[in-house]
Amino acid sequence: MAYLTDRKRVSGLGAAGAGTTHHWHQTLLSSALVVLVPLFVFTFGTILGAPYEEIVAYYSRPFPALVAILTLVVGWVHFAKGVQVLIEDYVHGTARKVAIIATTCLSYGAALASVYALARLAL
Repeated sequence: MAYLTDRKRVSGLGAAGAGTTHHWHQTLLSSALVVLVPLFVFTFGTILGAPYEEIVAYYSRPFPALVAILTLVVGWVHFAKGVQVLIEDYVHGTARKVAIIATTCLSYGAALASVYALARLAL
């Protein structure tokens, strides 16, 4: 039987050993989205409703394409990490592992599809 002080228990980063890291990743992703989402709204809003040829010409420029790609990728990664926390809190057993794997694959697949679609549009 080990006798641990409160400080010794806390320095282990929690029961899973990665809670602090996950929290900081979410905080950094949230901070990035605070900057990226307004940029995306302003860049996307100017071209909303335009014909296809104008949209292709607009996203062929580097700044709007980069803002759109960064916003979508950071948003999907933030979604994946947030849903992982939700699943860890409310799902138990094997279903937890399956759900985390499925949502992670879905999220990164959607991010990849977003990058592919914008690359096809921009190039």
